Amino acid sequence: QVQLVESGGGLVQAGGSLRLSCAASGRTFSSYAMGWFRQAPGKEREFVAAISGSGGRIYYADSVKGRFTISRDNAKNMVYLQMNSLKPEDTAVYYCAADHGDIGTSDYRDYDYWGQGTQVTVSS
Repeated sequence: QVQLVESGGGLVQAGGSLRLSCAASGRTFSSYAMGWFRQAPGKEREFVAAISGSGGRIYYADSVKGRFTISRDNAKNMVYLQMNSLKPEDTAVYYCAADHGDIGTSDYRDYDYWGQGTQVTVSS
């Protein structure tokens, strides 16, 4: 079993930056692919980024390419999402998720464990 806890959300102005963190329990963190998803009120859950267990393969949604960077530190059981050039449409609750597979996908249905989320609000 894996427990995930997100942190780092907050309120920023458009063009600003935030760094989200996700702390994972367990001793086999490197065997899990990790993903970031987001959900705004009244919207479907949306894929943001994913990273394989080794960190060697990374995937981004087109909407965040060039602005967001996903990374992980397996020695610390941590995954991060650096968000730059934030836009009001990035406003959402951001969730990290873990997949037993070590590649990572953009489909939320493939993920086995989820954090409780952290709110990101970007003002215009």
